[in-house]
Amino acid sequence: MKSNQLSKICLVLGFASIIGSIAIWFLTKDTSPESVAHAERFGIFVGLWAPTFFILSGRLQDGKKEE
Repeated sequence: MKSNQLSKICLVLGFASIIGSIAIWFLTKDTSPESVAHAERFGIFVGLWAPTFFILSGRLQDGKKEE
């Protein structure tokens, strides 16, 4: 797979991580305190993937420019 395609995939995954984080946090069906706390922690965990994907996308894009 070319680095340009992988860079675009990482960029999309970064935005998907943000959207997924918000969805996990707000779409919790159960209202018990434990369930809400779990959804909040899991949403934050998924949201923390976004910077990694954005950094990978930038690095892959920079690597393509050097070639």
